[in-house]
Amino acid sequence: MRTNVSRQSLATVRNLGILAHVDAGKTTVTERMLFLTGMTHKRGEVHDGTTVTDFDPQERDRGITIFAAAVSCEWNGHRLTVIDTPGHVDFSDEVERSLRVLDGAIAVFDAVAGVEPQSESVWRRADRHVVPRIAFVNKMDRAGADLEAAVASIRARLHPNPLLVQLPIGSEDEFTGVVDLVRMRAVVWADGVAGPVVEPIPDHLAEQARDRRRALEEAVAEHDSNALEEYVEHSALADDTLSAALRALTLSGAAVVVLCGAAYRNRGIEPLLDAAVAYLPSPLDRTADPAESLAALVFKVHATPTGRLTFVRLYSGELRKGDTVLDAGPGRRERIARILRVQADRHEEVEVATAGDIVALVGPKQARVGATLCAPEAPVLLEPPNPTDPVISVAVEAKNNAEAEKLAVALSRIAEEDPSLVVRTDPETGQTLLAGMGELHLEVVVEKLRRDRGLVVTVGQPQVAYRETVVRGVTGFTYRHVKQDGGSGQWAHIVLDVRPLSASRDSDAAPGLVEHETSGFDTAATGFEFASTVVGGRVPAEFVRAVEQGCRDALATGPLAGHPVTGLHVTLVDGATHSKDSSELAFRTAARLGLRDALRASAMAILEPVVETTVTVPEDYVGAVLGDLSARRARVSGSVTRTGVVVITAAVPLAELFGYATRLRSRTQGRGTFTTRPLGYAPAP
Repeated sequence: MRTNVSRQSLATVRNLGILAHVDAGKTTVTERMLFLTGMTHKRGEVHDGTTVTDFDPQERDRGITIFAAAVSCEWNGHRLTVIDTPGHVDFSDEVERSLRVLDGAIAVFDAVAGVEPQSESVWRRADRHVVPRIAFVNKMDRAGADLEAAVASIRARLHPNPLLVQLPIGSEDEFTGVVDLVRMRAVVWADGVAGPVVEPIPDHLAEQARDRRRALEEAVAEHDSNALEEYVEHSALADDTLSAALRALTLSGAAVVVLCGAAYRNRGIEPLLDAAVAYLPSPLDRTADPAESLAALVFKVHATPTGRLTFVRLYSGELRKGDTVLDAGPGRRERIARILRVQADRHEEVEVATAGDIVALVGPKQARVGATLCAPEAPVLLEPPNPTDPVISVAVEAKNNAEAEKLAVALSRIAEEDPSLVVRTDPETGQTLLAGMGELHLEVVVEKLRRDRGLVVTVGQPQVAYRETVVRGVTGFTYRHVKQDGGSGQWAHIVLDVRPLSASRDSDAAPGLVEHETSGFDTAATGFEFASTVVGGRVPAEFVRAVEQGCRDALATGPLAGHPVTGLHVTLVDGATHSKDSSELAFRTAARLGLRDALRASAMAILEPVVETTVTVPEDYVGAVLGDLSARRARVSGSVTRTGVVVITAAVPLAELFGYATRLRSRTQGRGTFTTRPLGYAPAP
């Protein structure tokens, strides 16, 4: 009986994220949702530094979201857990980890700019995680706002099937409400009046609303069999049928419901909440069973002044205060001291969490991001989110030896919270290197060291994370490893084929290179693939696995400049064993040393990271900006003029963008802005 109640309650849960490009209004949308659901009694404002989800001092100082923050609220009998995610590309791994545990998402777009670079990036990430979405076109009150153009950009750049379920009433400063095409009514907001007023559709919009409703019904009937039957029989759809079909299409990913509003002026948020409840999935739609054994994924770790918080999503089972759970990876047991329902930087303690819940735990001491917490008697391992490789690094040093140990501890804890940060020691200089996703990412970490840990640190110049790749490989490369120093020896014989990764995927592709669709750069294939074509048992299966591991060991340092090697396909084509001296260690060593020699015999190239840069500048400064981009080895792929400003899109080597923010401000009198998103790696000159 208790399980049935739990399953029924799961149907009223919505775990959703707010996704968008920086400055599209994600945090403002979240703040308005919290206010309308009664979780806050005052509207938080980004520009005032009074937001609930952007509670970190750096977020309030910079006016951007840096850390994903979870909040819970209730709307019409449903419990919503909302994760406000960062919009800046440097913090895209925060978005990735959030998407791993979400059931649905609201994608926010600027009504003037439409789909922007990071909008596209987070949308693709949501595609990879199969997260159903609805879209909210925000800032309808801005000059130049154009709902039709924004929807067209969604269709053209993101390739979904956008279904517009609202029409705006008024435009720009005169935007006062929306026509609800599902219920065929007008929803109007007035300044100084609490809440919306539901009215008949204005006469001047009545005919357009009828035409749009008919078009919406036809579009839905094309994709939903139940709706098609009703439409064929009655030439129309009932409101409930249309709503149910929109939900089914959203859950399947066949369509994306599009709404509009102006969050800053409190217009459009109530229908957005209704749509989140109506169309986005509950945990039951994504497979969650409280009756099964516990399985929970750690997606965030946060060190607070009062202790360590471990954020988890429960996929099955229940978790109670005082339970002992198993960290499945290392096989370590952890005790749950407290379970907290999170309100950004505030918490509400609960006694039990069930499948579908997102909660924070107090008690686990060593569980890392990506860890699986499960019942000790039923171990299970969930697939963890994969952190992105860092592209930039800086050297950090403490001011004296006394603080060096404190710095090491602080860096270790920060890297534990953020897996996209990598801390290592340069073997040649002995310096501590901090690697991350961009200049802003590293600036935030250094400021955190100074502000939160009280450390005085010196930071070196940024260095790009270069890679090495194979342009032309070798075939039939033979390596024999023989070592005899008393007792059991080591003996392994292997034959390797080494070739560029893209060549192994597409025989018609240029070796190692793939033309990026918008960059103008030949971006190199990255990653590593291993295969074995050995027959007749000449190399036993356990030794083949050791060869693969040895090859991966060899990728750490390339032959040209010691950078990691990527874009490589290795095939074990033959080998031989010794009756006494062959072992997994011998074959792993042979593969590591043999692949290093094979790479020295191959034609290699150094790769550098390339980013797509979108620069927005007033028309008067376009020439100066284009000249500067050209000097930075940029390849301009397009430009669009929008209400007095020009948006330039170009691919630029990351190394050329150090200090670009200051340069752009000086060339445009502080009026130019730019954003970036990774494109991949390209051969360096």
